[in-house]
Amino acid sequence: MSGSSLKSPFSQKRIWVYLLCLLLFVYVLVYMPTPYVINAPGSANELKPIVSVSGGDPTEKGTFMLTTVSISYANTAMLIGSLFDPDEEIGPKPAQSDRKEYAAEQLYYMNSSQSNAIAAAYKKANIPFKIEPQYVFVVNVPDGNTTIHAGDKFVQVDGQAITSIQQLESILGSKKAGEVVKVVIDRAGTTVEQNITLTEFQDAIGRVRVGFGVSIGEVQKVTPDDPAHEVKFADTSIGGPSAGLMFSLEIYNQLTPGDLTKGYRIAGTGTIDPDGTVGIIGGVQHKVVAAQNNGAEIFLVPQGNYADAKAQLDRMHSTIKLIPVQTMDDALKAIAALPAKS
Repeated sequence: MSGSSLKSPFSQKRIWVYLLCLLLFVYVLVYMPTPYVINAPGSANELKPIVSVSGGDPTEKGTFMLTTVSISYANTAMLIGSLFDPDEEIGPKPAQSDRKEYAAEQLYYMNSSQSNAIAAAYKKANIPFKIEPQYVFVVNVPDGNTTIHAGDKFVQVDGQAITSIQQLESILGSKKAGEVVKVVIDRAGTTVEQNITLTEFQDAIGRVRVGFGVSIGEVQKVTPDDPAHEVKFADTSIGGPSAGLMFSLEIYNQLTPGDLTKGYRIAGTGTIDPDGTVGIIGGVQHKVVAAQNNGAEIFLVPQGNYADAKAQLDRMHSTIKLIPVQTMDDALKAIAALPAKS
C-alpha cells in the first residue's frame, strides 16, 4: 500500500508532462503561425450565374468557366501535407500590410478585367459603347505612409471632385512638394478628410512628379448606347485579372444569338485587353487541375502559358483538349471548329 502511494505523485506528474507535450504538439502542428502560404488548385466557376446581359440570349447547353488558384495561410500540418501533394506549392506569406495591398490590387485588377472584357465583347459584336471613369483607387502604399491606405478612393482634392486620374494629375500638376492639400477619401464606405503634405517622387517611367507617393489606378465603367446590352456581374470573392478572356467569351455568347459552347464545358484563363489581346497569367498549373476536377473538356490558355499547362495535363494523363490562344478571335475560331455535341 505504501509503495503505490509513493509512486502516485510521480505518475500524476508524468501524466501532466504527457498532456503538456500533447498540447504543445497540437499547437505547433495546428495553431502556430508560419511564414508560408500554400498555392493549390482552386475552383472552376461557371460564368452564366456570374455574368448577365440585359436582353441577351441566355441559351447555353454547355458552359464557360473561369479557373482560380487557392491560396491558404499554412500551419505546420498543412506544410507537411503539401510535401506529399504534387499539386501544392509553398510560398512566402505577405506581411500584414501587404495583405491589404494584395486585396486592393486583386479588386482593382478584377474591376479592370471586367471592364476590358465588356469592351472586347462589344467591339467584337459591333455594339456601340462608351467608356467613362468612375473613381481613382489607391492600389498600394509605400512603407511609412500612414495617411493613405490601400483601397482608398479619392473623392475630392482641394475641393474638386475626382473621378479620373487625368483630373487628379491636373490638380497636382500646379503644386509643389511641401504644399498641403485637403483630401476627401472614401475608405470602405466611410468618408475621411485629411490635410496631406505633397511629396516629390519618381513615377514608373522615371519622371519626377509631385503627389501623394502612392500607386493609383482608375476604375472605368463601360456603358452601351442601348441599355438592352448592359452587362452586370454578380458579387464574388474572386479577384485578379486572369478571368478576362472567359468573361469576354461569356458576354459575347449572350450578346449574340445561338450557343457558342456547342454543349462543351469550356474552362480557361488569360487577361484580356479592350482590343481582344489575351495576356499570360500566373498559376496555370493549378488552374488546369481545377478544370480537370470540375469536368472541363476544353481549356483555353494564353500562348505564353501553353508549355506549363501542357506539362501539367500530361503529368495527370488528362483528356482535356488544350487550346493556346493569343486573342479573343483565336478562341472564337477554335470553338467554332469544334463539332457540336449531340
